[in-house]
Amino acid sequence: MFKDFSWSCVTAGFVAVLIGFTSSAAIIFQAAAAAGATPGQISSWIFALGIGMGMTCIGLSLYYRTPVVTAWSTPGAALLITGLAGLSMPQAVGVFMFSAALVTICGVTGLFARLMNRIPLSIAAAMLAGILVRFGMDVFVAMKLQFTLVLLMFVVYLLAKRVLPRYVIIIVLVLGTAYAATQGLLKLEGFHIALARPELVWPEFSLSSLLGVGIPLFVVTMASQNAPGVAIMRASGYQTPVSPLMTSTGLATLLLAPFGCFSICLAAITAAICMGREAHADPSKRYVASVAAGVFYLLAGVFGATVVALLAAFPPALVMAIAGLALFGTIANGLTVAMANEKQREPALITFLVTASGISLFGIGTAFWGLVAGTLAMLAFNWRRQAVPPQTAAEDTSAAASTSTSHSISR
Repeated sequence: MFKDFSWSCVTAGFVAVLIGFTSSAAIIFQAAAAAGATPGQISSWIFALGIGMGMTCIGLSLYYRTPVVTAWSTPGAALLITGLAGLSMPQAVGVFMFSAALVTICGVTGLFARLMNRIPLSIAAAMLAGILVRFGMDVFVAMKLQFTLVLLMFVVYLLAKRVLPRYVIIIVLVLGTAYAATQGLLKLEGFHIALARPELVWPEFSLSSLLGVGIPLFVVTMASQNAPGVAIMRASGYQTPVSPLMTSTGLATLLLAPFGCFSICLAAITAAICMGREAHADPSKRYVASVAAGVFYLLAGVFGATVVALLAAFPPALVMAIAGLALFGTIANGLTVAMANEKQREPALITFLVTASGISLFGIGTAFWGLVAGTLAMLAFNWRRQAVPPQTAAEDTSAAASTSTSHSISR
């Protein structure tokens, strides 16, 4: 790993953790509060999640030598804000363990892997582009918040992309942070150093909570996080075995659930940052980025509130801009792969549009419905071609040829 080390990978790992924490840490606090967690227990949640994500990122990435990025389930946390209302902390832990056991079973049996392997590459790439396109547009939306800061970062990105493409995100992040500091945009008032203290809570299992919260948490985690995570991995060119990843994340959640770890799953958006060309020009060395992300996750877990306060100090416009700029290359590559196959172009377009629309049904996020829409379109178009009788198809071809000839003559 030390031979493959690069600062661009370290930066990609840091940006991934920065985006992950700043975008959804508040949801974690709300979910914990819904179960009546004390401040110490909330700190324990961050500790357990950070340790779990850090260990799985580092261990799986080093073992497979591919970028494997894990995360907490943000849709799952949003579900828990309402789902945990009225439940005690022991019952909440029981829900976490039950959902983790179901994920582990999916990994051991290989059911989820067989399902994901049937998704065409063009559909997966279109879904990837659909997920990330909002982040690309947010670069210019962020100009409404801090025009000079974001414009400076964008101009630096264009210049560095031409001169030092390997270190473009490092340069943009450093200069953007420096400018924000000179303008007083870094909010460090709440920053203080404090270690997180894990608190053990023994689980309680009740049928109503397992059925009412545990199963929905499992479904949302698999559909809104693990499915897009696998699709992004495939679209980025990595064929890492899926079943061991499910088993590992499920077991990690199961072991850390008594300390507040509600879900560890495959990352989607942050994974794309570590799998993009900006992390490293050589795809075989991008695993260092996910290892770096794992190290930052461990630090976030150990220092808990300290790291959360530090990451929250960055102005929202800077976070939006650095996320979008880091994903420009990945969005472009996703669109290229999605539209490469002419026969699959329209289903891929449908996948992209549905995913980019942000639609959410039954508590399941847009990425899943993009995959569903694209797959159904693919099946419909294939069925239509197979249903055309050979004679009719020949007549259609002949008619098309005659039309083409007449057009050529008229021209």
